[in-house]
Amino acid sequence: MKLRLHFVVDPMGWFCLSMVLFVWLYNTLFIPKLVLLPHYAEGHIPGALVVCYYLASLLCVTALLRASTADPGRLAQDPKIPLAEREHWELCNKCNIMRPKRSHHCSRCGHCVRRMDHHCPWINNCVGEDNHWLFLQLCFYTQVLSLYTLVLDFCQYYYFQPLVSMDQELFAVHHELALLRVSCFMGLIMFGGMSSLFYSQITGILADTTTIEKMSHSSDGIGARRSWQQSLAEVFGTRWKVLWFLPFRSRRPLHLDYASNSHV
Repeated sequence: MKLRLHFVVDPMGWFCLSMVLFVWLYNTLFIPKLVLLPHYAEGHIPGALVVCYYLASLLCVTALLRASTADPGRLAQDPKIPLAEREHWELCNKCNIMRPKRSHHCSRCGHCVRRMDHHCPWINNCVGEDNHWLFLQLCFYTQVLSLYTLVLDFCQYYYFQPLVSMDQELFAVHHELALLRVSCFMGLIMFGGMSSLFYSQITGILADTTTIEKMSHSSDGIGARRSWQQSLAEVFGTRWKVLWFLPFRSRRPLHLDYASNSHV
């Protein structure tokens, strides 16, 4: 499946995305330098902890970059409407094109997005049908990386053995307390914020309701009852649960065998 890139020209969105990248880069650089690598070098911790941290960091930034540059489901100017689905399409009064129901016009991006959930300034992109799965992965791996960072910050002072081979004149070592406090503060903010967002996203998917529909109290998103496996499989584009955690792939629409008045 061809990879479609999508860039939104929004200075505020660029600023928000830069802030998220800064938090990721800060923890990816300083936590291994101050905690993981020195303790591994002195034999205090196994190498698996170092590998797992870098793996979580890689998965997190990959999901972030892909969610921010993936096409969320932008509708073409002249879409081809199947005859059997015409009753499920409507005219957008802002961009004057036909769109499926549950699509919305994004004022930030300037176009309609299929099954739009919301516009997220932190990824400078809409969250829609084609990149919702990447946004969920971003929320999940941000929680994992933030919690991992908080645990390491705690263990550095209350559990790990003192380091004996560190050069105390190095900037990072000399200002270790301040750097770890900043890391802890950012970890708490990211973990708390992403946990709340991830919970609201999962409950919305299981209820077949987008964030926009929740805010507008719309009942269009209420479809046939289905299992949580079916709901998540439709978002991730596959029934293979292990693939739900991999951002290094493409997504294909998954048509499940159930009747829903919300499916177009």
